Amino acid sequence: MPTPEEEAAMMAAWEAETAAADGATDGGADLAADWESMIDKDAPTPGITPPSGAERILNQDEIDSLLGFSSDDEDANDKTGIRAIINSALVSYERLPMLEVVFDRLVRLMTTSLRNFTSDNVEVSLDSISSIRFGEYLNSIPLPAIISVFRAEELDNFGLVTVDSSLIYSIVDVLLGGRRGTVALRIEGRPYTTIERMLVTRLVEVILGDAHHAFAPLTQVNFHLDRIETNPRFAAIARPANAAILVKLRVDMEDRGGRVELLLPYATLEPIRKMLLQQFMGEKFGRDNIWESHLASELWETRMPVRAVLDEQTVPLSKVLSLQVGDTLMLNAGPDSDVMLKCGDISLTRGKIGRISHNVAVRVEQPVSGQARRQLMKSS
Repeated sequence: MPTPEEEAAMMAAWEAETAAADGATDGGADLAADWESMIDKDAPTPGITPPSGAERILNQDEIDSLLGFSSDDEDANDKTGIRAIINSALVSYERLPMLEVVFDRLVRLMTTSLRNFTSDNVEVSLDSISSIRFGEYLNSIPLPAIISVFRAEELDNFGLVTVDSSLIYSIVDVLLGGRRGTVALRIEGRPYTTIERMLVTRLVEVILGDAHHAFAPLTQVNFHLDRIETNPRFAAIARPANAAILVKLRVDMEDRGGRVELLLPYATLEPIRKMLLQQFMGEKFGRDNIWESHLASELWETRMPVRAVLDEQTVPLSKVLSLQVGDTLMLNAGPDSDVMLKCGDISLTRGKIGRISHNVAVRVEQPVSGQARRQLMKSS
């Protein structure tokens, strides 16, 4: 049996070992807590490799930057990320620089025409020229609005003129004798009346007439109003994915006014695309007038051998080799037979044989055929 002193010593040693074990357990828990806090951080601490199962989660700003959206910059022309890839299929209108010249001319013509049309002080300004998909434009039209579908006769395609509600009520107010200094009232929830539609139709016809004159220095295009629509679904003139040019014009009449939008699909402008690629009016790509005149003068002075063929026969080679001096060849041609004029193997025209003084002559009976002209140009 142990003595009381030995039992006391054993109890003290046991308590010391228990306290050491508890201290080690608390230290391990603190180390685990520190490790978890490092894992939860967005950026890993340098020099420490996180476990393989941990993934970094992107915040909202990083996601917007990746997709090309930014809440700070609303400029639609500066697109990055996935948005830039999606819109890369659109052709920028800057590849058709002559469009700016045409629409600047349209603004000047509309300013004069609308002043005469309304007998009021009208200012027309060009807000923007941009490329857009046709389906996106139809979805972006603020309703109510009047959409005019017009046809470009020489280009054999269609376009749109959209007049917003503010300009519609302003035009109606001005043409029907509204007071100056009063804002046109907009009545919600009702369709446009017949008078309003007719007045807007006259406005659109004025705009289309000015567009004809604006394109006149470039090419002759007649724009004719086809129909008036108030529902964008009925104004579909192209596929939703097709690209188009959108021109936004601002019409101000003192304290009244609104916006007119002119939309031309790229398919409409395709027949005159080469003209729209010019940097200025009358530009000629890859052409030198001095060289053209020199080449034309040299071509007119070029000499070309011409043979007068009375008759052609196919005979055996043995007969040709047996010909002797004094032999007679019988031709299938009489005194009044036509003579074929040839240049090499190309038949040019026909004529009659005759005599002038001591020279044998051929009088040309018909002009050079178009086929002979093409063959000569191809051979040269």
